[in-house]
Amino acid sequence: MPKLNGIDMIKKIRAIDSDVIILVISAHSEIKYLTDSIKYQVQGYLFKPLDKQQFRESLQSAKKKVLERKKQKISVRLLEQYQEIIDYSSIVSKTNPQGIITYVNDAFCNISGYSRDELIGKNHNIIRCPDESKETFKELWKTINEKKKTWQGVIKNQTKYGEVYYVKTTIKPIFNPYGEVEEFIAVRTLITDIIHPKKQLMDFLHKADESMVVLMKIEDFHYLENSLDKDVSENIQKEFAKKLFDFQSQKCKFSKIYLLENGEFVFAKKKDNCVEGIDEFVKKLKLFQQQINAAKMNIEPIDYDLSIVISLSHGQHAFENAKIGLEHLLETKQSFIIANKLLERKQNRTKSKIETFKMVKKAIDSYNIVSYFQPIVDNKTKEIKKYESLVRLIDEDNNILSPYLFLDAIKEVKYYNQVSSIILSNSFQALQNTNVSISINLSMLDIENEQINKKVFKLLKEYKESSHRITFELLEDENVKNSNIVKKFINNVRAYGVQIAIDDFGMGYSNFERIIEYKPDILKIDGSLIKNIEHSEFSQHMVEAIVAFTKKREIKTIAEFVENEKIYNIVRKLGVDCSQGYYFGKPETLPLNT
Repeated sequence: MPKLNGIDMIKKIRAIDSDVIILVISAHSEIKYLTDSIKYQVQGYLFKPLDKQQFRESLQSAKKKVLERKKQKISVRLLEQYQEIIDYSSIVSKTNPQGIITYVNDAFCNISGYSRDELIGKNHNIIRCPDESKETFKELWKTINEKKKTWQGVIKNQTKYGEVYYVKTTIKPIFNPYGEVEEFIAVRTLITDIIHPKKQLMDFLHKADESMVVLMKIEDFHYLENSLDKDVSENIQKEFAKKLFDFQSQKCKFSKIYLLENGEFVFAKKKDNCVEGIDEFVKKLKLFQQQINAAKMNIEPIDYDLSIVISLSHGQHAFENAKIGLEHLLETKQSFIIANKLLERKQNRTKSKIETFKMVKKAIDSYNIVSYFQPIVDNKTKEIKKYESLVRLIDEDNNILSPYLFLDAIKEVKYYNQVSSIILSNSFQALQNTNVSISINLSMLDIENEQINKKVFKLLKEYKESSHRITFELLEDENVKNSNIVKKFINNVRAYGVQIAIDDFGMGYSNFERIIEYKPDILKIDGSLIKNIEHSEFSQHMVEAIVAFTKKREIKTIAEFVENEKIYNIVRKLGVDCSQGYYFGKPETLPLNT
């Protein structure tokens, strides 16, 4: 080494390779030479003359270091590969002990919508969903920071654009050699698709003050569902959802479709994100519906053209309004509705019903459910042949209310049976105050109700001597659960001499087949035919046909809504037996001994 000494040589070697093993064999024992050797990290320093045993030990030590470094490099490479696969398959971030983000991978940026520059240096609050439980994060921080343990759980986050996503999260504290937390590493797996679509939809809508919701349903889906097993039914809905999404992409521009259940699908977005006006959007949506229904889509294994009905709502409570709109479509057999404010109307109707319930309860408790009686006269003699018993309610202000204001509203609650029971009692008691007959309205609901049925026969037995002066007017209803119950009831009450009338005949649910089935004694001709009979040739012909039929069947007829003399003269001329209406008297309390 004519130009360099050993220390200078080591300097140049270290400049090229900091890891190479260096042993020094030297005659120099100066402190500076030793200090410089240590400074440049030599692995051994041997003095001349060379001790063979010491030399072997130095070589063994150097060999050991080489092998350790090899293992370390292999471990580092493995760790790098582990990190690569985790980065590829998971959403990863690191934070310092204060919770400030120091690293995010590409997957984190992609799912959150933020760039690295926007995330590094920020707290994870940047992606926290505002409605996620604060208790979750308190427990998380206590676990990793105080207990220094790993935390696992499901967290609901939101993107830069306000969309909700769910991640299964594992957060582990990383320790330095002194047992102190150096950093936290969080590994997440996206599980949004595992979370039920309706929960995803509700979370999205909860965050939006005003939304645009398109609720779609496969027409007559219940027929398909009942004819297929569950797996096939679910597959059909998934395939159809894909087709719906593909069809809408150019027209309505929703980024996601939510598959609910029962053949229902939803497009939703914030109303602010709807760039076009509502009218223009409705046109596009109707065109989308027409194209779906015209496409005649069928999905294996069914050979059936699938079509949709659409309920659209925008603004507040959009999904709730759309659901009510969909119910309306299914009831009315329509295909498209703009369902705004339907929830508000339904709530108002419900509030009104509740007020009606309260009013009826107070009236029952204070004995203010009463019977008024309207005369029915013989058209030939103008004599009163009977009175119809009509329910009235007297409210707290002493107003007398017609049943149209409360009776239908209470049919679904217990008060209806109580009112029916009171009116039955009032009507039978009225037999003592008149020598003519009393006509009582009974709905199919009354007849099918065991409690009311028992009440009827109890009263018939109690007033057995006068029961022949009772007429039951059967109110027509298409929702007759069991016509045999009705026929049995008619046969049983006739044993007490009771007459049977069919009310409001000629419109609504009435038909001649039911007359043959029930064999009534009286038909009351619907008021809608009578009140316009002066000016309606159709009404005259209808009444004429009814009368001709009843004469052959020996059934008496009563015309309702006879409001003036002209109407009276027409119905009398047409052969109607009796009349009822304001021309002969309004409903009033029954005078004694009439």
